[in-house]
Amino acid sequence: MTTPPRVDGRTARSERTRNAIVDAHLRLISEGDLRPTADRIAKLAGVSLRALWSHFADMEALMTASGQRVLEQRDTSYRPIPAGLPLADRIAAYCEQRARLLEEIGPAARASALKEPFSAGLQHYRRMHVARVRDELTETFATEIGQDEELLNALTSISQWPTWSTWRDVMEMSVEASRAALQRAVTALLTPA
Repeated sequence: MTTPPRVDGRTARSERTRNAIVDAHLRLISEGDLRPTADRIAKLAGVSLRALWSHFADMEALMTASGQRVLEQRDTSYRPIPAGLPLADRIAAYCEQRARLLEEIGPAARASALKEPFSAGLQHYRRMHVARVRDELTETFATEIGQDEELLNALTSISQWPTWSTWRDVMEMSVEASRAALQRAVTALLTPA
């Protein structure tokens, strides 16, 4: 019988503090504060500014940690769609799931859009989101996409946050109307003329 490794109390406290800071950052963003200050983050996390800066060298480091958390939450929320379903059922399931995932990441995506052009960390997480969507598409619609890179690019583009944001934020469409638009576009791309 082996004894589980002992966790140092300081290490555990440090990890709790770090998580509280990331949680506070993401909570402020989800509440509509797309550019939360270090002071507001620290206050909500229940830590001092000194503690915040001892865990994160700068806001870029905090945004990177928050981006990682959003990616982890998205991965936890994702469910593979059985490739054996009829095409119409796969499309419906894919669009339902994409709508849910895009709504979940919405607040973080809005906040990231403000700083992404200047943040290598946020650019990295954007590329990771795009890669994951491409993987979802090639797994779910392998037969229909085959080696058609142009089709995969078109499907990837309409499945991303900028398109969803246009429908939801600019055109002020409901979640259901946006999901229906996505489903119509995916269906049109995947259904032979």
